[in-house]
Amino acid sequence: MHFNIQQYGYPGVFFAFLLEMVGVPFPGETILTLSGIQWKQGTFSFMPLILVTLSGTLIGSNIAYMIGRFLGRSFILRFGKYVGITDKKFNTADEKFKKYSVLLVFGGKFVAGIRVFSAYLAGINRMCFWKFTFYNSTGTLLWIIVFILLGRYANIFWGQYHHLFLLLIILIILLGMITTVIFIKQHRTKKIKSM
Repeated sequence: MHFNIQQYGYPGVFFAFLLEMVGVPFPGETILTLSGIQWKQGTFSFMPLILVTLSGTLIGSNIAYMIGRFLGRSFILRFGKYVGITDKKFNTADEKFKKYSVLLVFGGKFVAGIRVFSAYLAGINRMCFWKFTFYNSTGTLLWIIVFILLGRYANIFWGQYHHLFLLLIILIILLGMITTVIFIKQHRTKKIKSM
């Protein structure tokens, strides 16, 4: 899917997030990061960008909450099958939601599948609408600000520290190789001792 932020501007950002929150696959973090880059280049201004993104996300989340609350589990399972939601997956997600509802509504925006599904589960589980709205709004605002700022400052960071990033990748690869060798040696030693 190709989404040109410059061509669609603020209305495009608004509708992208509204649609993502009801289940249409849009790459939320990517759009936020690109919006931050466009802010740096002067295409967007910070406050209007925050407001349209927040509005689109909250309206979409509230629609998803209402669908969950009034149309329920059977509706989600009937149409969720097109995006891989099975009865088993739904039950697992529902159990987790019952245990960690506030955490999933607040922090779930940072994880793609949870970001969309948590609003439906909040409605299905009849989470108090005002409680949902509070945690969803604060989590959404944090998520938006983090990724827009990431976009704005990523280019500066990359320009100054890209050589360190390459060194970090090499270090991670070496640590992975060392860990693998140690694991294989330990596994062989256990296998020999058990014989």
